[in-house]
Formats: sequence, C-alpha cells, structure tokens
Amino acid sequence: MKKFFLHLFTWWHDATLNTRFFTWRKGIFVGEDDAGNRYYRHRKTNSRWVLYNGDPEASRVPPGWYGWLHYRTDIPPTDESYTPPAWEKPHRPNMTGTAGAYHPPGSLTTPETRPNVTGDYEPWTP
Repeated sequence: MKKFFLHLFTWWHDATLNTRFFTWRKGIFVGEDDAGNRYYRHRKTNSRWVLYNGDPEASRVPPGWYGWLHYRTDIPPTDESYTPPAWEKPHRPNMTGTAGAYHPPGSLTTPETRPNVTGDYEPWTP
C-alpha cells in the first residue's frame, strides 16, 4: 500500500500510474540494461520507450539502447553480440550541480588558489 501512495504522490521519481498501465496494456518488453532500466515497444506502432530503474535520468541510457530508442537501429542490443571497445568507459552519472561536478583549473569554484598574474597581463584603466 505504501508503494501505491508513493507512486501516486511522488510521480517525479518513477513512472506514473498511467505510464505503467499503458505499458502493461500496449507495451512489449524488449530488454533490460545493466542499470535495471527496462525497454519497451508498442504492440502495433513502432513507438519505443524506457522505464527507468530509480530516478529518471536520461544520461543513464547506454549507447546501444540510446541508438535503439532513437531509431538509429532496429536491432535492440539484446539481439546482437556487442562487445565495447577498450576505450569505452563505464557510465558515470551526470554530476552537474553537485559537489562532484567538474571544475576546470582556475575556476572560482575550485579549492586551489589561482596562480598570480605574470607580466604579460595589463589591466585596462580608463
């Protein structure tokens, strides 16, 4: 019962009840990725969608499933033998707006101090 009320009142953390009902009625399960996201297609049309495992974060969709969702390929990654190249890194969540976000050297938000200006800089004076 608690899960039902969480679905009803905190719809931004998971699929809404309408989405779950639509998926149950008209969706065909295609596959699941390593993060637990489940991918579906429509029974009659060629519509495709994903039900996220946890918070809906679009950057958590792997490249193979991204291509399938955006119609770049008709073969889902579960039906093909894909081995990632050595240079492909594992997924990292989008850290924008958090303490773990990337800050380039010299940024005002980095903890290290900015190096002193050398003689090649001349400030403008009116």
